[in-house]
Amino acid sequence: MQYLYVRVVKAKDLPGKDVAGSCDPYVEVRLGNYKGTTRHFEKKSNPEWNQVFAFSKDRIQASILEVNIKDKDFVKDDFIGRVVFDLNEVPKRVPPDSPLAPQWYRLEDRKNEKAKGELMLAVWMGTQADEAFPEAWHSDAAAVSGADGLSNIRSKVYLSPKLWYLRVNVIEAQDLQPSDKSRFPEVYVKAILGNQALRTRVSMNKSINPMWNEDLMFVAAEPFEEPLILSVEDRVAPNKDEVLGRCGVPLQYVDRRLDHKPVNTRWYNLEKHVMVEGEKKKEVKFASKIHMRICLEGGYHVLDESTHYSSDLRPTAKQLWKSSIGVLELGVLNAQGLSPMKTKDGRATTDAYCVAKYGQKWVRTRTIIDSFSPKWNEQYTWEVFDPCTVVTIGVFDNCHTQGGDKNGRDARIGKVRIRLSTLETDRVYTHSYPLLVLHPSGVKKMGEIHLAVRFTCSSLVNMMHMYSQPLLPKMHYIHPLTVSQLDSLRHQATQIVSMRLTRAEPPLRKEVVEFMLDVGSHMWSMRRSKANFFRIMGVLSGLIAVGKWFDQICNWKNPITTVLIHILFLILVMYPELILPTVFLYLFLIGVWYYRWRPRHPPHMDTRLSCADNAHPDELDEEFDTFPTSRPADIVRMRYDRLRSIAGRIQTVVGDLATQGERLQSLLSWRDPRATALFVIFCLIAAIVLYVTPFQVVALLTGFYVLRHPRFRYKLPSVPLNFFRRLPARTDCML
Repeated sequence: MQYLYVRVVKAKDLPGKDVAGSCDPYVEVRLGNYKGTTRHFEKKSNPEWNQVFAFSKDRIQASILEVNIKDKDFVKDDFIGRVVFDLNEVPKRVPPDSPLAPQWYRLEDRKNEKAKGELMLAVWMGTQADEAFPEAWHSDAAAVSGADGLSNIRSKVYLSPKLWYLRVNVIEAQDLQPSDKSRFPEVYVKAILGNQALRTRVSMNKSINPMWNEDLMFVAAEPFEEPLILSVEDRVAPNKDEVLGRCGVPLQYVDRRLDHKPVNTRWYNLEKHVMVEGEKKKEVKFASKIHMRICLEGGYHVLDESTHYSSDLRPTAKQLWKSSIGVLELGVLNAQGLSPMKTKDGRATTDAYCVAKYGQKWVRTRTIIDSFSPKWNEQYTWEVFDPCTVVTIGVFDNCHTQGGDKNGRDARIGKVRIRLSTLETDRVYTHSYPLLVLHPSGVKKMGEIHLAVRFTCSSLVNMMHMYSQPLLPKMHYIHPLTVSQLDSLRHQATQIVSMRLTRAEPPLRKEVVEFMLDVGSHMWSMRRSKANFFRIMGVLSGLIAVGKWFDQICNWKNPITTVLIHILFLILVMYPELILPTVFLYLFLIGVWYYRWRPRHPPHMDTRLSCADNAHPDELDEEFDTFPTSRPADIVRMRYDRLRSIAGRIQTVVGDLATQGERLQSLLSWRDPRATALFVIFCLIAAIVLYVTPFQVVALLTGFYVLRHPRFRYKLPSVPLNFFRRLPARTDCML
């Protein structure tokens, strides 16, 4: 994409225009309907601006470029002079050419006659790759006002804060001093880090020396700004707790561990209030103490994304990182057919920008003002450490171009995920992806985004080796965290990341970060539950199809196929060493056959797979409901009854599965003595028969019996099935 660049450097010998003989100069760069201005200087005849203006060639509707110098005034700005350029004479520059050297130009008046003063300029035609592009004033942003508005449309690169798991192992406390010494204290420990608060259970030994030996897990982010505050509290009454002592632990001095070896424990003094930094500490002759083991876990990966589409799987500690296996290059080219997102001056408009996240690096493209077909043409790169990761690209509408409402939310236009393992190495994929967003009214296509993606592998051996490695760092398997802990810690991690990125300048707003990280994906959704059920059925459909095919073989629907299966079965039984080679050869041939139909492009969001194209409006309204609910009581009652109905069906299925398992257990439990006696006698006879009969004979007889002709079959259930269904289960013992 080409641009006309104008670098305004400085001016000299400008004439005075006001009564005092001085001037307050600024430069106005005008091209057709576009106009950009520099800042003005007070009473300065030799000002320096060093500012760059960029005009998109696609939007140029003039053949003359005017660079005017004016004197700032209260009523009307005075004209000092100008320099005029014919666009046909402007030179072209393509990096890596050196920057064009600015030149002095003599000012002219409106009649093209020489005027007093000179202006240093450089004018050239360049591309987006020009080093002046990122900081230039863009004609696309001519409607943007204010410094905040301009900063909000620039392209930026952000880095997520470095996150650690903080493990607090509360062991015991000693010499507590409760106010009421006549009762047994019910003591627990409450720990607070920022807006995270956790507590231990009440100690089992109700004394002034309680013990817990319980782990509390937090998420901490560098730089460590807030200390860990611990308080030992006594539950005096059901809704009344007495603080027996507090202590504060700065995280800067906490031990960091990289493996499962425990760190040293420490005793901490408990005081009635935590000392603030800089406050003089009083001498304490006697103090209650708490015994703890506190460490920052460097061997875990702090999950701020779902593991199903995580972009980074490395441990926190950099010492444990492995070398990169390649480079990911992403080109955000353009979008087509974007939907209007807001109205401005009575007409629909969209101010679109893209955000891409991979690993700790977030990138944000510049905002294209008032365009339904924006062209970004920006390229970004990331180091890749694991091929089984996902890059996420989101498109948003910028509602802060005027620097107005600070609480305004950038509307989501759509999102695309690309899994790197689905890409062929060193191949450039240029493809348009649909931008789909789920609204309470249903799924809507908001447009298409055109991306260029290339995954370059630096070491094929290292990449293939990664497929044999655990997905997460080894601490997740040696010392695993519970599911509830992971859910809570992921929520805290996403909150910390969104808060830190919101504090950047310009901010990457909370709604953008939460949409990119899929913060609400764990909430109940009828639509998502249906989609997951159909996914399970899709996985089982292969087994169901094999079962139907085998049933057709057994019923001789196609006699030729059945005879061939008999022959194959006979060969495999006579030569059992061929079974595994045959299976693997069959899988190999299937894989080679399917290679012809391999995907040519990375997959995109699938509305049918997501059950979004036929979702009921009430199901979508429930999905977009807040937590806790904000809907009327009658709607909540209806949804609760519906959930009870679905849960009842699930309960029946789970009960049936439990019944079959209990029948298996009852074979040898003697709960039904006659059934167990029959089974035990059958096992004895089977053992004797199998001991004296060659295995091939047994296998052949069994196989031919299963594959027997329909005229030798009965429509009634078989004897073993009848016997199994008569076995007792524990359902008759349930209330």
